[in-house]
Amino acid sequence: MANVELTNLTKRFGDTTVVQPATLSIAAGEFVVLVGPSGCGKSTLLRMTAGLETPSAGTVAIGGRDVTDAPPATRGVAMVFQSYALYPHLSVADNIAFPLKIARLPKAEIAQRVREAAAMLDLTDLLSRKPRALSGGQRQRVSIARAIVRQPQVLLLDEPLSNLDTGLRARMRHEFARLHQQLGMTMIYVTHDQLEAMTLANRIVVMHRGRIEQVGAPLDVYRRPASLAVAEAIGSPGMNLLPATIVERHADGASVRTGDGAVVRTLAQVPVHAAGTVVTLGVRPEHLLPDRDGPFVGAVELFERLGPLSFAHLGRRSDAGAIVAQLPGDRAVHLGEVLRFAVPPADTHLFAPDGSAYPLTPPPSNPVR
Repeated sequence: MANVELTNLTKRFGDTTVVQPATLSIAAGEFVVLVGPSGCGKSTLLRMTAGLETPSAGTVAIGGRDVTDAPPATRGVAMVFQSYALYPHLSVADNIAFPLKIARLPKAEIAQRVREAAAMLDLTDLLSRKPRALSGGQRQRVSIARAIVRQPQVLLLDEPLSNLDTGLRARMRHEFARLHQQLGMTMIYVTHDQLEAMTLANRIVVMHRGRIEQVGAPLDVYRRPASLAVAEAIGSPGMNLLPATIVERHADGASVRTGDGAVVRTLAQVPVHAAGTVVTLGVRPEHLLPDRDGPFVGAVELFERLGPLSFAHLGRRSDAGAIVAQLPGDRAVHLGEVLRFAVPPADTHLFAPDGSAYPLTPPPSNPVR
């Protein structure tokens, strides 16, 4: 395993900057997930780390060695792609062994490494098959085995589960977590799926429009999003984001008025002369609590029952958009029913006109209720 240091790494295509100067330090053995919407620059950042894209500026260091100008084969990294990229005419064993044969390792060592990688990913009984005889999940496990058989210092994964169905994605997430625990390898994983990011990462790197917005532990990023872009990227369902106006500043926070006239207390620390500022109020669905006098009210337009949890989509009385509220799975709700909710001030978020989050005083309460 090795640490990775990206310093002011930048990528431009002509006059378009697709990755703003990015600085990121990844410890040896860490599992870091880059998450963000399509086109935010996360795959380009990964490809520059691998040596598949040439940086316009900045440096890449792996294991303390500057590899910015080094070819991919000498960086000590291996990469797993979204497409499995298997050789259809080769068996599973030969696909896994391919990089070792290119490196001209002894046949006995190749056979031993292939057996070890296959056993690690439950592929031992499939070694004689061709890729066309495998399921999507099995093909992806072969591509992972081909990457780890080289014993790289860093494993890079570019949206490796995006071609799989929901059930397979869940099982493969478990495989990646187990593999990281077993190998202790430095892993950098790119995805647009925040569920993968929250369940796999030691740290999440949220990207937006080519820029790193926030880096932190999954729960820290969930509880304290640094910007609107992070709030939108983390959480499922996503955070409710409502236009509001600051009406009063308090010693322990502020009051804001939403588009339909409701006044909501928040612990956000706003500037002294902030009254009248148009901001964005953020509230997660799981933090909305049923309350007859609550400021959040609307008629149920859609009700999703998902086993132990349900989600009510409420139409607003203004043009502020719908609100999604989490409810217990056994709650009986009818379409058109009017529901009211309140939110603890500590569980609100307030974002300035430029999209940055105002700081909060005490930490929010436990998000699970």
